[in-house]
Amino acid sequence: MEITCILIKKIISLLIIASMGIVLVKKNIVEAEDSKVLSSISVKLIMPCLILSSFQIELTKEVKTGMLLSLIAAVIINVGWIIITKIDAPIFKLSNVDKLSIIYSNAGNLVIPLVTATLGTEWLIYANVFLAVQMLLLWSHGKNVLCERRKHNFKTIFCNINIIAIIVGTICMLIGIKFPYPIQDALNSIGTMVGPTAMLIIGMMIADCELKGILTDYHIWLVSFLRLLVYPLIALLFLKFLLFKINIPNEDEILLITFLACITPSASTITQMAQLYGKDTEKASAINVLTSILCIVTMPVSVYLFRYINL
Repeated sequence: MEITCILIKKIISLLIIASMGIVLVKKNIVEAEDSKVLSSISVKLIMPCLILSSFQIELTKEVKTGMLLSLIAAVIINVGWIIITKIDAPIFKLSNVDKLSIIYSNAGNLVIPLVTATLGTEWLIYANVFLAVQMLLLWSHGKNVLCERRKHNFKTIFCNINIIAIIVGTICMLIGIKFPYPIQDALNSIGTMVGPTAMLIIGMMIADCELKGILTDYHIWLVSFLRLLVYPLIALLFLKFLLFKINIPNEDEILLITFLACITPSASTITQMAQLYGKDTEKASAINVLTSILCIVTMPVSVYLFRYINL
């Protein structure tokens, strides 16, 4: 029950930060448009720092095995969700923002602080394996879907600062390069800003939205239902199958971390990307806010099912 209580507290904390962003705009302290600057800082500085710092670990045999399990699970789940969404899209009349909001979760903003609080920083690497897979897909598949491009521009993908951070971080981990303390401390300090910054951005943008319109829009509720209940259930069935088939040290904790990444609200990065590329920002932020509110209930229930339900 400890992880459930910490989870609820963390979600409420992030929603309070979002409400601060709303107050800043409503009281005319800042303009809603100022969130675009924060979005750029979050995507191009804070997230890369978080990625780099998380790969600064000792690569033992046990860690390698756990990372391989996390990688297999993350790839199958994310690719599976992309395929399922292609089938869902015409049935539920999903827009491009809808598709991405369903597929990509808020893994970085919620799972990293949650894992740190419950299991310890040494477990962050497994959360970041999922995050690395998601980042690669988000800035390739996700960007193409959002901008309605058919072909992948691999130069653009691998020149993206977040992808570069993943590659550099992986190389440093594999060959044992450790950053000097001042650099590592700076990366850690900036990286911890990812959750608060993302929620401030959401709050500032939602201050310009009509909240009543969000709560009465059945389509946003449909997207939230798919994001928080249907897709996590698919992931749960798959991960329970893996637990049944695989026997390695700490497999339950490793796959729990993967599952936590699957059950979070829609990715706040979608809102930031929509803002950067001028693509239906209001709807992206509305979905993010509603899923963030609803996950106070859905995430603890999902964790309970993972912990105590045997298939």
